[in-house]
Amino acid sequence: MRKIVTTVAVALVLTGGFVFAQDAAKTKDSSKAMPGHESMAKGSGGSSKASIIARATSAAPPEIARHAAVMGPGPDGKMTELRAGTNGWGCMLGSLGDPMCLDKEWQAWGDAWMNKKDPPQPKSVGIAYMLKGDKGASNTDPYATKATPDNQWVVAGPHVMVLLTDPAQFDAFPTDPKAGGPWVMWKGTKYVHLMVPIAPMPKAAMPAAKGAAAPPEKK
Repeated sequence: MRKIVTTVAVALVLTGGFVFAQDAAKTKDSSKAMPGHESMAKGSGGSSKASIIARATSAAPPEIARHAAVMGPGPDGKMTELRAGTNGWGCMLGSLGDPMCLDKEWQAWGDAWMNKKDPPQPKSVGIAYMLKGDKGASNTDPYATKATPDNQWVVAGPHVMVLLTDPAQFDAFPTDPKAGGPWVMWKGTKYVHLMVPIAPMPKAAMPAAKGAAAPPEKK
């Protein structure tokens, strides 16, 4: 999630929403980038359009990635559509260059996260792919930008992120990233979601600050 982190994915025509349009005939550049889009553009590192599309779509399974819309920085540095999509999915690079592909539920969640608003309650299970992993995020603070002794900084390998329709369902999962399976990130906040690793967690998944003990699991 993430730095996304949700992270995570903007509109074909950015008019304050976060949903990827899927009609190429409606494509046009945005003149109103939402807060956070500029940092995502910087995460692209000035790469070519083809390179950004390839990196962004590497986040999802091939069949999803092949038909997904892709967002990236235009000539003015603002987020715009780089490729139209037809399946409702949207792919992009996060603020640290981490590729991600989001379904419609996650796109709405991402809009809320970027604008510090209350996300809508998902009408169905939401899925986001980050099959290339990420460069790290706090497991407890949705807006942390670096590791601290008590924010449970996590570097995740390839994973899927899940939004559930009932917040009580998250209680069935631990919050410990080292538990060996799915865990709950940002529990107790309005941006809570489930992290599902599909490969072993990196050894530096939860680095402890120098001279500090590893923080306890947050209940």
